[in-house]
Amino acid sequence: MWSIVPYKSTFAKDFYELNIEWLETYFYVEDFDREVLLNPEKYIITPGGHIFFAVENDKVLGTVALMKASGNNFELTKMAVRIDARGKQIGQKLMQYCIDFAKKQNFDSLFLYSNTKLENAIHIYRKYGFIEIPVEPDSPYERSNIKMVLSFS
Repeated sequence: MWSIVPYKSTFAKDFYELNIEWLETYFYVEDFDREVLLNPEKYIITPGGHIFFAVENDKVLGTVALMKASGNNFELTKMAVRIDARGKQIGQKLMQYCIDFAKKQNFDSLFLYSNTKLENAIHIYRKYGFIEIPVEPDSPYERSNIKMVLSFS
């Protein structure tokens, strides 16, 4: 059985590889992605963010990050699941874990950027209570055409 664990530097390579594989499969890797993925401690952990991993017998099956934004708001980002582990609801369990974690930490909101071509993902985000809001003109992701938020306050 697998469990969800917090970031360990020994999983940094998995964080990078899982996300690069996902981006290359569905989109392309932007410079911003590569910089964050190569330096997760600098861009996510040190500024107050979190990275979680679904792990089974020291093998990473999936990952997700909560990147600190303005105030007490966090971006739900960098979610990826190994190809051979997909279909086991690992992504949904990672998302629920992040939502529960955000509530316990008294976050104001979680938000995410996505693309409407990922219909299944958008459906899941809505199922968990995320609602669509306008994407700002200076969005950090060129591939993003939808932004969603889940407010706790």
